[in-house]
Amino acid sequence: MAMRTGPGGWMVRILGVVFLLIGVILTGGGAWLLTLGGSFYYLLAGLGLVATGVMLFRLRPAGAWIYVAVFVLTVLWALWEVGLDGWALVPRVVAPAVLLMAVIAALPVLDRRRGGRLALIAGGVFALGAVGFGVAVAQANRPATPQPGAGGLLPGMAEPSLRGVGADWPAYGGTYSARRYSPLAQINRENVGDLERAWIYRTGDLPEDKWGAETTPLKVGDTVYLCSARNVLIALDARTGEQRWRYDPQVSDDWIPYTAACRGVAYYDASAATTATPTPAVTRQDARATGVRTGPAPDAPPPATTAAVAACAQRIIEGTLDGRLIAVDARTGRPCADFGDNGSVDIKVGMGEVIPGMVSITSAPTIVRGVVVTGHQVLDGQYNEAPSGVIQGFDAVTGELRWAWDMARPDLTGRPEAGDSYTRGTPNMWTTASGDEQLGLVYLPMGNSAADYYSSDRSVAENRYATALVALDVTTGRPAWSFQTVHVDVWDYDLGSQATLIDYPTAGGMVPALVLPSKQGDLYILDRRTGRPLTPVEERRVPGGGVEPDERTPTQPFSRFHTLAKRDLTERDMWGMSPIDQMICRIGFRQAAYEGMYTPPTTDRRWIQYPGYNGGSDWGGVAVDPRRGWIIANYNDMPNYNRLVPREEANEKGWFPRGDPRLKEQAPESRGGVPEGAEGAGDPQWGVPYAIDVNAGWRMKSTGMLCKQPPYGGIRAVDIRTGRTVWDRPLGTARKNGPFGIPSMLPIDIGTPNNGGSVVTAGGLIFIAAATDDLIRAIDIETGETVWSEALPAGGQAGPMVYEQDGRQYLVVMTGGHHFMETPKGDQVIAWALPER
Repeated sequence: MAMRTGPGGWMVRILGVVFLLIGVILTGGGAWLLTLGGSFYYLLAGLGLVATGVMLFRLRPAGAWIYVAVFVLTVLWALWEVGLDGWALVPRVVAPAVLLMAVIAALPVLDRRRGGRLALIAGGVFALGAVGFGVAVAQANRPATPQPGAGGLLPGMAEPSLRGVGADWPAYGGTYSARRYSPLAQINRENVGDLERAWIYRTGDLPEDKWGAETTPLKVGDTVYLCSARNVLIALDARTGEQRWRYDPQVSDDWIPYTAACRGVAYYDASAATTATPTPAVTRQDARATGVRTGPAPDAPPPATTAAVAACAQRIIEGTLDGRLIAVDARTGRPCADFGDNGSVDIKVGMGEVIPGMVSITSAPTIVRGVVVTGHQVLDGQYNEAPSGVIQGFDAVTGELRWAWDMARPDLTGRPEAGDSYTRGTPNMWTTASGDEQLGLVYLPMGNSAADYYSSDRSVAENRYATALVALDVTTGRPAWSFQTVHVDVWDYDLGSQATLIDYPTAGGMVPALVLPSKQGDLYILDRRTGRPLTPVEERRVPGGGVEPDERTPTQPFSRFHTLAKRDLTERDMWGMSPIDQMICRIGFRQAAYEGMYTPPTTDRRWIQYPGYNGGSDWGGVAVDPRRGWIIANYNDMPNYNRLVPREEANEKGWFPRGDPRLKEQAPESRGGVPEGAEGAGDPQWGVPYAIDVNAGWRMKSTGMLCKQPPYGGIRAVDIRTGRTVWDRPLGTARKNGPFGIPSMLPIDIGTPNNGGSVVTAGGLIFIAAATDDLIRAIDIETGETVWSEALPAGGQAGPMVYEQDGRQYLVVMTGGHHFMETPKGDQVIAWALPER
């Protein structure tokens, strides 16, 4: 009796109150969920926990038996609903198991005579559950089995023309074909574990906020070239990482858009420029079919010449956050005096009013036939009449404007007249283009119109070219062809990935082609001469309705070659750290509008966008192993939880666009008129009836955990010949992730959100950072197994690169971190190599 009335008894009564509180929450929430058409479990479990709590408070042994029954039924229900899916079982059984342990500990107080036997029985139930859960977790973390027969040499792609890749890495994607492949094989599966840091360099450029450099360096000759977060150009000794020169273009922080990013720079050898435009390697029949000319256009401006380039014979060209092209001597870092105004060209000329931060270049320019082709980022979600998304081509030597492509005014091929401007609000290309020197084409992954989530006032040209890959003739700036991946896009599904040029095997032989990844997850294979799909593409019916029912198209294109997208979400896919979290997410799922992919935007309630605007594939692109004929694609797998906010309500919230004078009255936590948070989390879309509120990844406000069950990101090998998956596995561990932002340090492959691409080598390895666990890893390309990893000092949201110097192979990655990905800020450029012998 002393135990029942002493401290032990009071501890059991406190436990009873805990059960009672949890039970009340589950009963109330479960009843609400049931009225929405959701699962019955939470109501029944809540009633069971209420009964358990009452009995425990009264110190009745029946309380323990009631909860054992609830736990057994919970396990059976969980197995019925999700089977042996380890991550799906976490919120269903882990917290209930912890409560069962507490009940077991209370048994000696509840029944002194039979407490030991009861504890033994309950412990056996718990042990069986733990074993089953362990099996499920092991099953969930087992990589997909490689497909039999996959792999082998792909004829015609075994020895591609790499134009310098190997010892060097002369362009952002390796070359302008963007394969991200290196023929170097010194580092391989057998010795990768011996990698050691060869050198480390710190840029010293650490923005106070909005960090996310995303930089992939270049290597040409014996020098590594890169840009820092705020566009400081830097040259390093490729052997030692020692700085050779540094040039600061003095970009003001006022011009930082959503992120202070500089993904890369371009290298151009002006001394090797020819005085005549190369003839495209296509037949005249192809030319008539595609519109690609077999010689220079009669009205084309003269190509780059070699005159007066001795001081800048080799040059580094970058785009800046304040909308300039900068050219410096690759040997000295001094501005090229013959390029524009002493090494600088302002791309904003002709755009009309440009508020600082509204126009920025965050991706590396692409240079084809001596023409520097650049797009620019227009800050999302601010003004419907934002600056134009015009694409421009500049002479790589003189910096003179060769052409401009304003999609809404095809007759305007140069600068607008005084008082005029390029068409405002048109789609832009914020990411990186790829190019074909022989065909004279540059491939532009286009974004969306300025108001991403509203379409009623878009022009015919916008609806034609938004969220499309557009091939421009680099000599004229005129479109040769376009291929659209979303019709009338109101989901921010702009093309973020660089297209990758490949040779595609057909019955008639190898065809010059390209791989086009998308945020929806679809991979398209297109003839890069014509834009014609080489693999099946079908128009499928999609949901209609929303706030603009007349604007929604009845169908959208889907690739039948391959998709990284998973099946549509169901209530069972909701997650959390406990049944309460999961129940809240289930209620949110039932309350939202969701009819699968392309559910239209709504204002009366949230709508679920799956995949979210981070992909699928984003700016990291894909890599291609030309010997195996495999695509290596890392991807995200998260929904967004969105709502269109009526203008009056948005004004009350203080959601005004960047540069609006009312921003001076906003709270300190305001970022340019938009509350701190993910992109779209309160974007005003000034000039249309609705602002947009995006919950990126659909995170719970209480714990910061995502409502969808893991994995949240993965990496996959795809056979180019068949479109079949070779292997697929989660990318990223749980070591830096956990509730309330507390790192769990668990080395479990949960599959995290990721930004940044990979590089594939002839050594049979894939190198990638990208994930939010702050690791760089080497993956065996044959199996998908991680064979080496190392912790990084900051987030690795950048694409790695590989080069060789003096017979030694190096792996390099920039660790700038990323504010959106919530990874640590950094400024390190790190190189690894095998020990010197």
